[in-house]
Amino acid sequence: MARPVTLFTGQWADLPLEELCKKASEFGYDGLELACWGDHFEVDKALSDDTYCARKRELLEKYDLQLFAISNHLVGQAILDPIDERHKAILPEYVWGDGDPDGVTQRAIEEMKNTARAAQKLGVGVVNGFTGSSIWHLVYDFPPVPREMIDAGYKLLADLWNPILDVFQECGVKFALEVHPTEIAFDIYSAERALDALDRREEFGFNFDPSHLLWQGVDPVEFIRYFPDRIFHVHMKDASVTLNGRTGILSSHLPFGDPRRGWDFRSVGRGGVRFEEIIRALNAVNYDGPLSVEWEDSGMDREHGAREACQFVKNIDFEPSARAFDAAFSE
Repeated sequence: MARPVTLFTGQWADLPLEELCKKASEFGYDGLELACWGDHFEVDKALSDDTYCARKRELLEKYDLQLFAISNHLVGQAILDPIDERHKAILPEYVWGDGDPDGVTQRAIEEMKNTARAAQKLGVGVVNGFTGSSIWHLVYDFPPVPREMIDAGYKLLADLWNPILDVFQECGVKFALEVHPTEIAFDIYSAERALDALDRREEFGFNFDPSHLLWQGVDPVEFIRYFPDRIFHVHMKDASVTLNGRTGILSSHLPFGDPRRGWDFRSVGRGGVRFEEIIRALNAVNYDGPLSVEWEDSGMDREHGAREACQFVKNIDFEPSARAFDAAFSE
């Protein structure tokens, strides 16, 4: 059976959920991956209103849409990050509060615990998200960075996230970190170190997104092969690297969509990601979950892109072979 193709709602949170459900159904999607912002999925309401999750399910069913995961990237970012004014724009008001950094961190931790509880009530087994990072600003080793500073970053991951993951364990829900620059895990080796810091506990794995690996020069297929049992969810997102002698891979403090950048996100199938090889790798590790389109392309109308991306993903997905092609010669 082909994997379900879903649409991540994070880039559509300006639309009421029902309006997006109508569009996603018309575009041909099999389901949604609900973001925990906008009115798409509100953690506090899920826990305070016993009818909330049932009503979300009924709305999705009305448009024949399935649900496999929710995502709380924005709150997760505030757990390990040094808090500053940027976080105010992405956090719920009740998490930001008065903006005192210690208070924001503690409220973000509690909100992520509650996200696991809300996922359990909603009946989904995966929460995608970010962890933030206290050491991302040390990614370039100058002034020379003592190893103890990096060690402290991974210790903080263990100190703050193990209690969160205890709640995920109690709820029977997995946390899937989207490996991503600005997170504690942003490539293969930092992801491995994050796993080790958490004693490779079963609740912690990855939301695989090839676009964030591609522009760093990491082969996304190798990530799948390296972590075959930790791919809890998959984002289908593309990127294009456009180094022309003037552009830089660090993107020169230029915003997404600026043609002077050395890389940018593209609609699925219109960048440099080798999606057929990704499907083959996912088949090899027996991943049978959804393929969730995270649509981000500053140069394309999003409705055109989302519709096109849905069909592209359905066309590129295929089941592994049930028999060797030369089996007839040994029969």
